[in-house]
Amino acid sequence: MNKFLGNKTAILLFILPALLLYSVMVFYPIVQTFFRSLYEWDGLTEGTFIWFDNYKRLFEDRLFFTSVYNGLIFALIITVTQIGIGTVLAFAVADMKFKGRRILRIAFFIPVVLSITVVCQLWLSIYNADYGLINRVFDMLGLSYRQDWLSSSKTAIIAIAFVNAWQYMGYHFALLLAGVKSVPEQYMEAARIDGATKLQAIWKINIPMMAETYKFCLVFAITGGLNAFANMFIMTSGGPGTSTYTLTYLMYRSAFRVGEFGYGSAAAAILVLECLLATLIINRFIARERLTY
Repeated sequence: MNKFLGNKTAILLFILPALLLYSVMVFYPIVQTFFRSLYEWDGLTEGTFIWFDNYKRLFEDRLFFTSVYNGLIFALIITVTQIGIGTVLAFAVADMKFKGRRILRIAFFIPVVLSITVVCQLWLSIYNADYGLINRVFDMLGLSYRQDWLSSSKTAIIAIAFVNAWQYMGYHFALLLAGVKSVPEQYMEAARIDGATKLQAIWKINIPMMAETYKFCLVFAITGGLNAFANMFIMTSGGPGTSTYTLTYLMYRSAFRVGEFGYGSAAAAILVLECLLATLIINRFIARERLTY
């Protein structure tokens, strides 16, 4: 084995297919995006090199700051909701002793495998101001409160974020449940012998030892929130007005509706930098020292 691992040619041959695939599918498009962001380009004809004018225009555009703000709000809501609820459900299911817990695992994961179009149409009905489930619940409780959740600029981005959080909460639940199961039982038994309560053991033992799992969940949730597009596109088309625009939606509008591919590429480049910065910060402050047991 040591002889094989010391053979650099063999290692290169095994790495090369994955490296080529990554370069063609990921690295090259990112480089092209940054390159095209320096052009005034309609996507068809030859572009005009304008240096950083697209970025200057972007930072003078109020819609850009609205899009960044919405992306951060979206990412915050889905991160707190998905990881928070996923953690509670993971510990609850892991502690269950009856056979039906397998059904619960499947039930929590079902929304993840559903088409995002189906999920958005479902929640469009739930949010409907006239016959939606939420307003009907208020009726049943005898409350006169009504809300047109997707037609208000104050609630639209929050309502859409909860749709995404509901759909992908099961994904984080599955990861966190695997993390809970990976912690050796003898640590929990030692904590109980020392007089620790269940919550104290979870807080002091389980969660610290699941740092790598939480790091992956954070990266997935935050970058997924910053990249949000499909939910807005299907449910509100960026509205009402521009209240549910994100950088991804701004990129789509600029490139495919207005024909300003250079400007759209500049928005995409900022989005890439945002996601990269978030990932670097998470890697810097979470699970810097790998735990072994």
